[in-house]
Amino acid sequence: MTNTAAQPTLTAASLELFLALANDAGNWGGTPLVEVTPAERGNLTQIKRAGLLTTGEDDGCVFAWFTPAGVAFAGQHDVDLSWI
Repeated sequence: MTNTAAQPTLTAASLELFLALANDAGNWGGTPLVEVTPAERGNLTQIKRAGLLTTGEDDGCVFAWFTPAGVAFAGQHDVDLSWI
């Protein structure tokens, strides 16, 4: 069976940020702390618009929650998903 689901199109910088967050998720119980530079804000927005994660604030800190599409996309990039 061929996977016909559309793959998100991310810039190289956005993919790098996404994979960094996904690889760090295990250290945060699956909800990593998001610390981006002003230059990376657009990358985070692109990741969110692609439907791979959402963010929320708690006590002044921003955290990421991976959507099912984000978990699948991370798995396609050999991210250790043991935090699921």
